[in-house]
Amino acid sequence: MLKTFRSTKRACYTGYVTQAVINNLAPLLFLVFQDKFGLTLSQISTLILVNFVSQLVIDVVATKYTDRIGYRAAVLIGHGSAVLGLVFLSWLPLVSPNPFLGLIFAMVLYSIGGGFIEVIISPIVDAIPSPSKASGMSLLHSFYCWGQAAVVVIATVFIRLFGADWWYLLPLIFAAIPLANMLAFGKVPLPKTVSASERTPVRKLFASPLFLLGLVVMACAGAAELIMSQWASLFAERGLGVSKFVGDLLGPCLFAVFMAIGRMAYGFFGKRLPLKALLVGSGVLCIGCYLVASLVPNAIVSLCGCALTGLAVSLMWPGMFSVNGEAFPGGGTTTFGLLAIAGDLGCTIGPVLVGYVGDAVTANAELTAWGAGFGLDATQLGLRAGILIGTVFPLILLVCMIVYCRLTSAEKKETSA
Repeated sequence: MLKTFRSTKRACYTGYVTQAVINNLAPLLFLVFQDKFGLTLSQISTLILVNFVSQLVIDVVATKYTDRIGYRAAVLIGHGSAVLGLVFLSWLPLVSPNPFLGLIFAMVLYSIGGGFIEVIISPIVDAIPSPSKASGMSLLHSFYCWGQAAVVVIATVFIRLFGADWWYLLPLIFAAIPLANMLAFGKVPLPKTVSASERTPVRKLFASPLFLLGLVVMACAGAAELIMSQWASLFAERGLGVSKFVGDLLGPCLFAVFMAIGRMAYGFFGKRLPLKALLVGSGVLCIGCYLVASLVPNAIVSLCGCALTGLAVSLMWPGMFSVNGEAFPGGGTTTFGLLAIAGDLGCTIGPVLVGYVGDAVTANAELTAWGAGFGLDATQLGLRAGILIGTVFPLILLVCMIVYCRLTSAEKKETSA
């Protein structure tokens, strides 16, 4: 057993890299799945739905039972499931009579891992003594972004060098990350879970308007982040007409890099910055980025809008974890689990909505005829419409954060009076 929590933090950072693999590898292969297995936009939306609904279910399970079974057992289950799911992703669609069902089965397996990792890693880091927990949380979540960028670069270069026919080797390559980290988590020291007597009751959390607003903000944060990260690759190639290589590097890769920069910057300098005000500003910037990505006809400018969305959403998820963790310190895994459930609900609804709106627009003869007048084919119009509808989520987030700030200011005045 290692003696310090430094090794624990390293394992937690790698845990978020695993989460990045789970959420971002398959979207980079959506185009391959379309070509190899004939998937429609609605079927791709279903794959996204399966991933995040599975994580949503496991969020509930992990929230309920982690404090009973302990962090170590839960985190080992999570990493083991991630390894199995990625291994199945590499071969099951190729040997299954129905490749679509093979993809779904593999996604359910590694999504179980994603659900456990998401609920457990943040409270572990939050429980480790630190002079600035908000900065530490932001730094932790930056590793998800660097992991996402690495997944994009490795997958894009791999397909460029070896061709799409060898796509099935990628899940096997990335399965080495959760496998190695599972071994690490078997050795590192872990903090104790919050005892039942010290834990804030769930009904007390739900009785707080602040916590309820936090749940809505988390849902919108998840939707705003995942719409762009899940659809940017396909949107760049089919919606904007650029090559997959250029589109992946300028779209999802730069998105992840900007998100990482935002989180690392707050991780290092966050003590001096007002987190709630930054979250309000994030909502404004995110709305602008979505409008640029969906409405500007120039492909490069539109891709810049996709990429800068990463900076806009960078603080939303870890920021609300920190804000609510500070407001409800006795919540333990329950607080982080409920926030993760809300976030995954947004991760599910947002990207799926894009796919179904895109299909609906593509199938509408009047709309496609209108789009043709602007030089857009049916697929391009459908994808742009889907991204545009995503603007509703940062808009709701912005309104909720303004209300949140006013409520906290009112509480401070009452406390000081």
